[in-house]
Amino acid sequence: MQKVFAMSFDPLSLKYNEAGLIPCIAQEEDSGEVLMMAWMNADAVMKTLESGRVTYWSRSRQEFWVKGESSGHVQALVDLRVDCDRDCLLAVVRQSGPACHTNRRSCFYTAIRDGEEVELMQPMV
Repeated sequence: MQKVFAMSFDPLSLKYNEAGLIPCIAQEEDSGEVLMMAWMNADAVMKTLESGRVTYWSRSRQEFWVKGESSGHVQALVDLRVDCDRDCLLAVVRQSGPACHTNRRSCFYTAIRDGEEVELMQPMV
């Protein structure tokens, strides 16, 4: 069941960069795992709140990107949080399948340890 949010919030009250974008970090509701970071514009914020499905702005394609629309790896919105400076968002989500386009659970699968890159997780099968 999708959760639809009331709309007294104005996305234009957020602080966007010069390109009209705000970073949004996606975090898994149950585990607290950070899954990915992507960009939203005011319309993507509104679409996310209206639909309950996380919608980003694709800088490379210059179009809306509803997470999971083509892959089936949907991010269902649980909570959308605004940071203290109003210039970054945290989307608490229920992630279906991998969040990363590399087919990994998280986009943050590489660590720098002792000056070396270490791969922390393999693609999901």
